[in-house]
Amino acid sequence: MTTTELTITVAAAIVAAGYIAFILVPAIAAYTRFWEKVGAAFLTLFILATLVGMGAALGLAIVWSYDSYA
Repeated sequence: MTTTELTITVAAAIVAAGYIAFILVPAIAAYTRFWEKVGAAFLTLFILATLVGMGAALGLAIVWSYDSYA
């Protein structure tokens, strides 16, 4: 396993742990019925997709403009 693959794996694990601890668990704990918990868990995937998309866009902007400032 290369250093890049290891870094991506560790970053993905940190993102997954943060998603579960700070978004998924509170959303599920807020409801009592099973179908409400499933709905809340499904809707948190949109939050996760938005956060990952924003991070990817920010990273792309940094890489795109890096040679201008280096």
